[in-house]
Amino acid sequence: MLHPLPIEELREKVFNQVRPWQRSFQFWVRAVDIYTGYKVFQLRVNFVKDVKRQEELWERQHEHAADKIYSMCSDLGGFFLKVAQILGKPDLAPAAWVRRLVTLCDRAPATPFEKVQLMLERELGQGFENTFERFDVEPLGSASIAQVHRARLKGSKDDVAVKVQHPGIEDLMMTDIHNLQAFALYLQKMDIQFDLFSVTKEMEKQIAYEFDFLREAAAMKKIHHFLQKNNKKVPVRVPNVMLDLVTRKVLVMEFIDGIPILELGNEMAKRGINPGGKAAAVAKQVEKFDVLRQNILKSLTSAYGQMILKSGFFHADPHPGNILICKGSEVALLDYGQVKDLPDNLRLGYASLILAIADNDPVAALQSYRDLGIETVCACEDEQKEMLRLAQTMFDTKLPPGVKVLQPFSEESSIKKIAVRTFPEELFSILRSVHLLRGLSVGMGVNYSCAEQWRPVAEEALLAAGRLKGRDAARRRGVLQRIFRLMDNWIHTG
Repeated sequence: MLHPLPIEELREKVFNQVRPWQRSFQFWVRAVDIYTGYKVFQLRVNFVKDVKRQEELWERQHEHAADKIYSMCSDLGGFFLKVAQILGKPDLAPAAWVRRLVTLCDRAPATPFEKVQLMLERELGQGFENTFERFDVEPLGSASIAQVHRARLKGSKDDVAVKVQHPGIEDLMMTDIHNLQAFALYLQKMDIQFDLFSVTKEMEKQIAYEFDFLREAAAMKKIHHFLQKNNKKVPVRVPNVMLDLVTRKVLVMEFIDGIPILELGNEMAKRGINPGGKAAAVAKQVEKFDVLRQNILKSLTSAYGQMILKSGFFHADPHPGNILICKGSEVALLDYGQVKDLPDNLRLGYASLILAIADNDPVAALQSYRDLGIETVCACEDEQKEMLRLAQTMFDTKLPPGVKVLQPFSEESSIKKIAVRTFPEELFSILRSVHLLRGLSVGMGVNYSCAEQWRPVAEEALLAAGRLKGRDAARRRGVLQRIFRLMDNWIHTG
């Protein structure tokens, strides 16, 4: 005889089956509305001849779309909070988008404390009171996959950060990424000549890893060891992990106290610093903050250059919510859910591309693209020049001369002029990391080239692998020491 399911269990089962269809419907209705709104506007704005009037209309359209994108990401949550992080970058998206979307970082709805407590007891296999001396009910932050609480372990004098996964979030985010993949396929066939589908496939692979906190803990230990081994003073701080308190859904680690990088501006305001002021005292304070910003970027760029080019194993999610500024300008890098382990052929191929960009060498850039497996089709007059511009746009942090905001989908963009038919999925993590670093630099008002700063590391990696030979190797060895001596003056402003 079959026993009927309890009504609550039956209701939850039905809800879990229907929910993906509801989310898919909501996504497609909103995505189509935003996309068609832009296409219709593009037709209308062509009839406006006055350039200034066109700019005003575009700004109004961006503001209108930003409200819709914000509502979609905020209402749906899950993976779309990560979409907001990607789109809300000052070097990529329109300013109206950035103003709206930047406020969504790490603002996912929090899981109620009762459910957090149950998960901790189930995952750690012991009573809540037996594990923690103190536990803050309100989370420090709640992101798309997990939330973090400040706590203190039994018998300890130091605080820890407890990362707890949202229940049921994995199935929810996989539904979201599959919908985005279908939309990416449509865009690359109809509007954007770029292999967006491969990018979204790599996103799916990387996000799937984020649900395994055991993997994240191992990544933290590996990167911490690498940076310590390769530096007298580590450029960024990596939290220590309590390995006996880590499961697939719970991660207990060292608590690091610091100011989120997005709050540096607020810190200036608290100290009464007005960058627009003319007083000499204020100017000195502003100068100190300028040096602080430069040192922050220098630390992050140094860490990423070493991780990507020397190790191939790197933190692949340097968005502002994962960066803390501690005492003495020390930078802490948090959240190792997204890490990438590059095979040597791609690591060294990217090192060659870095040299091509730093040397402003279009021939070498074109060859590096081929070696990396990036297949392009170009119908423009000066293919080599445009290919170098594409490489700079995709893989360097410095904005081109006279450009304040990159608009990759404008008619003048190299992405519009050159069709990227094949883009290896594994390179997306580098692309994302570079673009997030660029977003930070633009947001801080510091325009610099990571390719120029990574040149010595790229040369070191290629020399160690025997990729630089003969006269070229000798020449580069000769300038290598000189470049290292100039590293402290590496940031170019303006």
